[in-house]
Amino acid sequence: MHETARKVVAGEVHAVSRLIRDIDDGDSEVPAILKDLYAHTGKAYVIGITGSPGVGKSTIVDQLISHLRDAGKSVGVLSVDPTSPFTGGAILGDRIRMQRHAADQGVFIRSMATRGAFGGLSRSTRSAIKVLDAMGKEFILVETVGVGQDEVDVVGCADTTIVVMPPGMGDDIQAIKAGVLEIADIFVVNKADLDGATRAVNHLKGMLDLDSAKYSDGEWKPPILMIEAVRGRGISELLAAIDQHRERGQSSGVDVAREKVKEELLDVVRTSLVGRCLDYLESRTDKSVEAILNGESDPYTESENLINEFVSST
Repeated sequence: MHETARKVVAGEVHAVSRLIRDIDDGDSEVPAILKDLYAHTGKAYVIGITGSPGVGKSTIVDQLISHLRDAGKSVGVLSVDPTSPFTGGAILGDRIRMQRHAADQGVFIRSMATRGAFGGLSRSTRSAIKVLDAMGKEFILVETVGVGQDEVDVVGCADTTIVVMPPGMGDDIQAIKAGVLEIADIFVVNKADLDGATRAVNHLKGMLDLDSAKYSDGEWKPPILMIEAVRGRGISELLAAIDQHRERGQSSGVDVAREKVKEELLDVVRTSLVGRCLDYLESRTDKSVEAILNGESDPYTESENLINEFVSST
């Protein structure tokens, strides 16, 4: 076993931090380490928390950490933050909100930058989840960056996906839009003490009623919870809903597990293949660029030529 992998399995925080940094940076040794770690994964339960900016995701994560720690559970947190346009790093705002857990040895919190990735996660999130799993964390909370209705990548990583909605979520049309609302295992309307919270719940109920046939054969129907995360109200009920969804998944999750493994495999292939292709072609694009600038060709023809060249070389 690679020395770094051994330290990660032993729960050494510094080794975990360095490895996640190396994953983000695309270090060449990372694949070998992840291979060693894979046999030690599959035990953690991953909870995804997504929703629009300012809806209170970080506060909910902070409260979930407290409740899980009170229950004696070890917790890992991956909080995806917006990327700095200057350094490419995370702004770390979400980690600041969870500062009270910084000294807790049973909690590991890591902010990750999107680095241009869409869908609410960073390109390194899946691998970072595996690292925290191998580290021995029983629960891993993944908080997405908060980009809006297309923030759906988290469903491919999480065992339970929580979609957090604000009290004033808009009109009935907003409630039935496709996208992030379709991935929820649990709906949470945060800041339930504010005007519009009950209306938001009614909108969500209306959305679920439109798809009532889907739940008639025993399919999991997402519960809708009203909470006040800043005061810790409703967090126990949220954890109870998570437990119920977890039990449902354990009894009927073979096909779901297969799909997640397939998606993970294709994601690894896609990332590796694109990286190798770009590395190969980086020094071979000048001729194509000149041909396009001179009006002798176009990006579509040149891209086909470059891809064919890469395929022929492998």
